[in-house]
Amino acid sequence: MTREIQLQGRRVLVTGSARGLGESFARALVAAGARVVISDVLHERGQALATELGAAAHYVPMDLMDPAAIHDGVAAAAAALGGLDGLINNAAITNSGGKGLDELTVDTWDRVMDVNVRGTWLVTAAARPHLAASGSGRVVNIASDTALWGAPRLLAYTASKGAVIAMTRSLARELGADGTTVNAIAPGLTLVEATEYIPQARHDHYLQGRAIQRPQVPDDVNAAALFLLTRSAGFVTGQLLPVNGGFVMH
Repeated sequence: MTREIQLQGRRVLVTGSARGLGESFARALVAAGARVVISDVLHERGQALATELGAAAHYVPMDLMDPAAIHDGVAAAAAALGGLDGLINNAAITNSGGKGLDELTVDTWDRVMDVNVRGTWLVTAAARPHLAASGSGRVVNIASDTALWGAPRLLAYTASKGAVIAMTRSLARELGADGTTVNAIAPGLTLVEATEYIPQARHDHYLQGRAIQRPQVPDDVNAAALFLLTRSAGFVTGQLLPVNGGFVMH
């Protein structure tokens, strides 16, 4: 399906894109004709991916724990591409998986919120003028369906993704004045490197609860993200699109 979506010449920054779902987005974007900045804290992997994808891809280091690094990284991304038309806020950490609410530490909670929530805000704020200059700016926030069904023993992550969903609506109203849209995608449990730690029982719970009963892979999410980055999606904003095989129907 992604082959049917064309993004020729569109300039897109994808955070957390050295591996997993972010890497899948970067590959799909280049295949659709976009130019991409891959950003991450996994510098060797990010640079290797950019090299593999060729002239359409660049790597820019970005640590979402560091506000100065976010500012500098977004500026470098815009400079590398000559501007920005799109942003996928994909970077996130889990850190709370398998821990009950009484087992979480304040440091863990704060770190998850700083990366997943504050980081999304700061990247979007830094990208705003570049997206506004595009005239058809697009922001896609990657949330999670855990915030829709209330996944247990994943409290900090689930709360952070609920915040991302709420932020999406406020950001859509604020950036609407620029002609920039802001939407969110809530994937289900996706088979990527970052989910390898998840117990089989949780995978089975998802599999049995989906209307489409098969494992979810990164390519299942690509088309939704690419569509929301198109110029044609200019009147879709402030929306949440669960992409989870019908596990949660929103």
